[in-house]
Amino acid sequence: MNHTSLKFTLAPHFRISKLAVKLQILPAGTCLITLRFLMTFLSVFSCRVIQSKNEAFPVGSHVVAYCGWRSHTVCDEKGLIPIIAAWPKDISLSLALGTVGMPGLTAVYGLEEILELKQGETLLVNAAAGAVGSVVGQIAKIKGCKVVGSAGSDAKVAYLKELGFDVAFNYKTVDSLEEALKTASPEGYDCFFENVGGPSSTVALQQMKDFGRIAVCGNISTYNDTAPQTGPYPQMVILMKQLKMEGFMQNRWPHKNEETLKRLMAWVKEGKVKCREHVTKGFENMPAAFMGMLQGENIGKAIIAV
Repeated sequence: MNHTSLKFTLAPHFRISKLAVKLQILPAGTCLITLRFLMTFLSVFSCRVIQSKNEAFPVGSHVVAYCGWRSHTVCDEKGLIPIIAAWPKDISLSLALGTVGMPGLTAVYGLEEILELKQGETLLVNAAAGAVGSVVGQIAKIKGCKVVGSAGSDAKVAYLKELGFDVAFNYKTVDSLEEALKTASPEGYDCFFENVGGPSSTVALQQMKDFGRIAVCGNISTYNDTAPQTGPYPQMVILMKQLKMEGFMQNRWPHKNEETLKRLMAWVKEGKVKCREHVTKGFENMPAAFMGMLQGENIGKAIIAV
């Protein structure tokens, strides 16, 4: 096996370095994969098998892999997830990293397993134009709910309106986040799909209805902090409004993935869930794309195409 893998490594606070790693002889039970698409966040690949000593993953098969930022890698079957069977030819395999992949699963499980969203309820989602938030809002509309989304640019707000959000606003330009939330839903919010954290979430909690539910999916406002944020603290509003707040990750429900991915694919094919990807071409441009994602430059899923 004569391959060299290009690899990016991530130091604390997102300092990125590049290495070249010589791949060794392929061990039994493993396969060599090369990436086709890369998710900028969490280092997830959509890959093609180019050499194999594992009958479950023949040469030419496509998989999702959690292997870090590298152009080639050797994996055993524990590091590989087959693409769902009968993937439609007219659907890009990049969606295995987005709507019909981990972000889509996150959206479904947050809504159904954590929030237990019901028809007629009002949902608030922040970072609503991102890979997870945009799917969250569309599924909530399928379920017959009112959806309010916040995003960080006018272009993102326009995109949310295209997706069918009932109300969308630019949190960076409103005079008052509190007033924007009250205007969007004067009666308050039954559910809050939390992707951002920080001071804006403190304001959002104040607008929850009594017995409201909050699914904590992300905390992107704090990911690059060099020191922990301090207060205000939410315990009093959680107590007085008797709120339920729960953090989660989609890997809690692996037994449901196959059926859930089929539902997501069906919604995509039916046009009920629309997808937009922010595509950067070239593995060498991954660091810039990653930092752009953290700075909110992308609408939809940030993807590297190789």
